[in-house]
Amino acid sequence: MDQKVLVLNGDYTAITLCSVQKAFVLLFLDKAEMIAKADGTLRTISQAYPKPSIIRLQRYVRVPYKGIALSRHNLFKRDHFECQYCGSTKTLTLDHVIPRSRGGDSSWTNLLTACARCNHAKGHRTPAEAGLTIRQQPKKPTLTGFLKLSAGTIDQTWHDYLN
Repeated sequence: MDQKVLVLNGDYTAITLCSVQKAFVLLFLDKAEMIAKADGTLRTISQAYPKPSIIRLQRYVRVPYKGIALSRHNLFKRDHFECQYCGSTKTLTLDHVIPRSRGGDSSWTNLLTACARCNHAKGHRTPAEAGLTIRQQPKKPTLTGFLKLSAGTIDQTWHDYLN
């Protein structure tokens, strides 16, 4: 039961993902309604319940959007856990596109995932100076894009709410 459930706010905007267990509790306490069902059922001793895929909160909840936290794990997730220079998945590190020694900052648009070999070869130069090409330019992910990355496999019924 490691599947995720898409949680919609009262106005049908996607706000987060939660576990099937958490979604069931929200449904059982009438704090949410089921929008779409997943394959399978949840069973208790005496009853069976449909497994949720999408739930909507009964009331609109004001969620202050602070953006996606800039962290090592979130950067790796954005870059699909592979080096943005050569595609390797071994010994991953973070690399500043514009080196900090040249005034580069630690931001979504200046950090990317690199293997230790490429990071060492690049040194304190820019990728162009080091003869490296970036596979995917670094950018700040959107909330819906990040929810797609976090979910792993995406249920087909989610597409209408994540686009």
